[in-house]
Amino acid sequence: MLLAGALALASCGDSRPPRADREVGLYTSLPILWAESDDIRDLLAADRPQHWAGPVLSDAGKLVPLDTLADANGVLPLQHDGLLVLAQPRPFSPQENVALDRWVRDGGRVLLFADPMLTMPSRHALGDPRRPQDMAMLSPILAHWGLRMEFDEGQPAGERMAASFVGEFPVNLAGRFRSSGNSGDRLPESGKHGKDGKPGDARDACRIESEGLIARCKIGHGRVFAVSDAALFEESPDVGRQAICRKVLAAMILGAESGD
Repeated sequence: MLLAGALALASCGDSRPPRADREVGLYTSLPILWAESDDIRDLLAADRPQHWAGPVLSDAGKLVPLDTLADANGVLPLQHDGLLVLAQPRPFSPQENVALDRWVRDGGRVLLFADPMLTMPSRHALGDPRRPQDMAMLSPILAHWGLRMEFDEGQPAGERMAASFVGEFPVNLAGRFRSSGNSGDRLPESGKHGKDGKPGDARDACRIESEGLIARCKIGHGRVFAVSDAALFEESPDVGRQAICRKVLAAMILGAESGD
């Protein structure tokens, strides 16, 4: 099923074939490129273990780590025909919200993982800036794109396999996307949370799938493929789980590029 879904995505007329020079921007709080460590020597060690997702992202193009979504000119520092992967990012500044929205509407492609209750273990204590973002706080941009994310506090904890058109993949305390029916022509730079737009046609711009786990949105000339969980990126000694995660992430990249 996963292979069939990936092939279907690859055949979409709006898809972009992988190119060695195409940029894949990565903006994340997760230890994907740099493993967690209290010692800078461990971070720089040539033989440090590599996260499984790094090679998958590199296979899609030239991997570009980003530490901001808005440069000194207020522009998102990534090629317009690139792919932006947002994996449990930290809260965006007002300038980053505006830069991201403009980049997407101009034709950018985004693969977003926003987890309302991250279950990935961390060696860093709560409040430590090195710790991954425990709760996704992206309400302004999600609302502007016509989405809201809910969290069912009564759901049982523990990893489970969720079905989707890209195949089954592991989730744990996942969120749920809903259409907010909110679409704004402009994103205010006040940084206020909540509905940042006006009533519009966003309800038709996003397709909610897999019981709210996935949202696929057309935003201007661009596309957003959003997943309301990030357990996919958790490391595991289970080689079978890791193989599934690699294949699903690759299929999600195709989905984000296809815009279908």
